[in-house]
Amino acid sequence: MRAHLGDQLVIESPATGAARRDGEIVGLHHEDGTPPYDVCWSDTDEVTLVFPGPDAHVRHPDHGPPGIDTSEAEPVPVPEAAPQAGAPNPGGVGRRVAVERRRHGLSRGEAARRARMSPDYLAYLEEHPADPTVATLIRLADALGTTVTALRGAGVDTPPGQGHALLHPHLRDLTPEECRALLSTHGVGRIAVTTPDGRPAIIPVNYEIVDDDIVFRTAPGSAAAAAAGTDAAFEVDHMDDASSQGWSVLAVGPASAVTDTPAVRRLVQHAHTAPWAGGKREMWVAIRPVRLTGRRITPADGQASTGH
Repeated sequence: MRAHLGDQLVIESPATGAARRDGEIVGLHHEDGTPPYDVCWSDTDEVTLVFPGPDAHVRHPDHGPPGIDTSEAEPVPVPEAAPQAGAPNPGGVGRRVAVERRRHGLSRGEAARRARMSPDYLAYLEEHPADPTVATLIRLADALGTTVTALRGAGVDTPPGQGHALLHPHLRDLTPEECRALLSTHGVGRIAVTTPDGRPAIIPVNYEIVDDDIVFRTAPGSAAAAAAGTDAAFEVDHMDDASSQGWSVLAVGPASAVTDTPAVRRLVQHAHTAPWAGGKREMWVAIRPVRLTGRRITPADGQASTGH
């Protein structure tokens, strides 16, 4: 038995030969198209890993009329959309699913269990361009504590925090240890500066945490470069519209330009990402926090996180 992505797996009744169940093959595990398959069943929209038995056959919509079993024909080349060995090429949905899964500290197996799908299919979604069904997105969004809209990227042009407020919010201060944990190893934060013309500005920057310092790259003469040689304020936060919760951390301390050649080389080698803004940004600025404060909004007394 061999199949394409998009083919139909049909399981027939042994007694009548009529279709008992059918579904679309949405994941292949072998380059030659042989089983097992990830199948999205038409009656439930659930994706499961299937090892077809003798009562199953494949219909190839593009390679023969419906109802004719061509599963024993000559090997069919696997289409480019199928999982291939080598570098993954995730689509937008897959990237957002992977980010949300990692943000919640979930393994693929645990996330797949919560979403009631095959771990192999979740791996396929995260690593290859795909267009999962609405039912699949709903289950993923529920498992990851987010929304279908967010997974599809429809909210990229709106600022966070447009969800409803919690019915009973609880705002609490974070300890310095909690603030350090939330800063994590890298991300995007905002640096507050006074520009050379005397105007205040807040600039988003890609940052790294190195030896408890907050470091970022910029261009000499830029607004962000004006932080060097001053007491700087740096802020990072996260807002979850789906749960109406969030946190913010503020770091205050002296900022300085990193000029030591070995130190610069080390920063470049260990940077998690290049600046999203692009361009030639070779000046590193380090902030040594002397004060770390933060706050978190959560539901009070275990109340549900829906507002009104």
